[in-house]
Amino acid sequence: MADDVTYAEVGATAHAVLPAGYQHVRRANLIGRGAREFRAAADAMMTWQVQRRAGLTVRGCERVALGEIVWMGAVGGPLRIGFRCKVVSVIDEERRKGFAYGTLPGHPESGEEAFLLIWRDDDFVELQVVAFSRPARWWSRIAGPAGSLVQRWMTSRYLKALA
Repeated sequence: MADDVTYAEVGATAHAVLPAGYQHVRRANLIGRGAREFRAAADAMMTWQVQRRAGLTVRGCERVALGEIVWMGAVGGPLRIGFRCKVVSVIDEERRKGFAYGTLPGHPESGEEAFLLIWRDDDFVELQVVAFSRPARWWSRIAGPAGSLVQRWMTSRYLKALA
């Protein structure tokens, strides 16, 4: 189906060991301290501000919700380059908030990306980005290392988005 994710390991970004056969990302950034910072960052994250502040346009649901499908990409005048993803998990705990989305058919990659906000015991607020992916299209396979550079660049932008 068009709304089924393009990989079998749904939810694997929550595991300590990411699935074999994919490129892995696991990065974190301290973005603040205390309850007020945590709540503000969580609200921003759950309304797609990490992606928007990183430079993407997000269309679909205004607030992250399990099963929702969004379109993310770049829009410049009549030019529109993007992809669809489906929210496959949501974390809503007192000191942990976050979500993961998975790729849908047509996406250049196949895999999952998670965003987790943690209010740590030392009072610092940490944003984590965890992902696994591999090329899903002929042209993304040809891109090779360039695709990895783009992913690292976007991950860096995500990690700065709430700081």
